Amino acid sequence: MKLLIIEDEPSLRNSIREYLEHQGFICEVAADFREAIDKVGDYEYDCIVADIGLPFGSGLDVIRELKTLKSKAGIIIISAKDSLEDKLSGLELGADDYLTKPFHLSELNARINALLRRKNFDGNTSISFFEITIIPASKTVLVHDKSITLTGKEYQLLVYFIANQHRVVTKSALAGHLWGDAYDQAGSYDFIYTHIKNLRKKMLEAGGEDYIKTVYGTGYRFG
Repeated sequence: MKLLIIEDEPSLRNSIREYLEHQGFICEVAADFREAIDKVGDYEYDCIVADIGLPFGSGLDVIRELKTLKSKAGIIIISAKDSLEDKLSGLELGADDYLTKPFHLSELNARINALLRRKNFDGNTSISFFEITIIPASKTVLVHDKSITLTGKEYQLLVYFIANQHRVVTKSALAGHLWGDAYDQAGSYDFIYTHIKNLRKKMLEAGGEDYIKTVYGTGYRFG
């Protein structure tokens, strides 16, 4: 899953990024209001972690911009401000959760995972699609109740496909989801073909169906 961390304090921003990347997330960062607005205008995210107090503007205005763009991203506010007014303002604008600084990174991770489950999988602790079962807490994937081993990118690809089942997903959307900003320098989508080929092979070898369908000239459809 792809996250945007909007935080102006460098040490906290880097700590959050390193911790969440270790948990398997693709993380991008913005250090101020202007950078945050550029990011949310150019890219799509599964979840955005936003501080309220930012240079050049407010995290609340970032939320307003996200709602104007009709973004489907989950939004968690992190702030040193613990007033009821700030919490209500953020939640009324469309934020999904509010975490007061200081906080444990493990708690932020738990809230992000809970939010993503609510938004993408109706709050379930496991994700099922016919013979496929995914347990996000342990990143376990079962096909016909037998565990299969996927790389980190293959796992992210499968979860993304199931979250967007029966929809056409473009190659650029897949690349952005798996690699964040770095995909802009890739020059081709060969790396996507390789990961899809390997994921498909492992699913078939485990007795699963081939749900990944190519939509020529556009991308893929799962289901």
